[in-house]
Amino acid sequence: MRAFVERLAATRIGDTFNQYGEGPRADLLCGRLAGYLTTHEGARLVLVGEAPGYRGARVSGIPFTSERQLTGTGPAEATATIVHRVLEELGLAGHVLLWNVVPTHPGTARSNRRPTAVEVAGGVPFARALSRGRRVVAVGRVAADALDAPSVRHPARGGAAAFREGLAALRL
Repeated sequence: MRAFVERLAATRIGDTFNQYGEGPRADLLCGRLAGYLTTHEGARLVLVGEAPGYRGARVSGIPFTSERQLTGTGPAEATATIVHRVLEELGLAGHVLLWNVVPTHPGTARSNRRPTAVEVAGGVPFARALSRGRRVVAVGRVAADALDAPSVRHPARGGAAAFREGLAALRL
């Protein structure tokens, strides 16, 4: 997994911020991601979202996870909170690898933006590499379109209940 993370850290994906290769926390985030991927190497399911949020993986290094969830301090992120809560409720937490179709952050340190088609295309090879041998469920339209995978509603903007219902209906 270390080689995968090193390749990601060295990659430029459109006009996104590569939190694994840029900034003062890049080494910390690479280490966290490598540890996370190793720990979840046996996961049978991968949930693939759109891209890291400015309060989520851009800061924590772990997809769908906020710094507050990891350390108890720093920014919280609503989507990360919902995703982890639902995975626990459904008994899936230990069986899921979380990822984003664009693994680097589109936006600024204080905002998100939708990734461009070029950025999605640049991130797909990483998602496909991590998806080999696993069941893939896209979280939201961007990931669903990019991966041609079954999808569930993204939990943001009032979608928490639909996200939970969608995962439950898939009988994972």
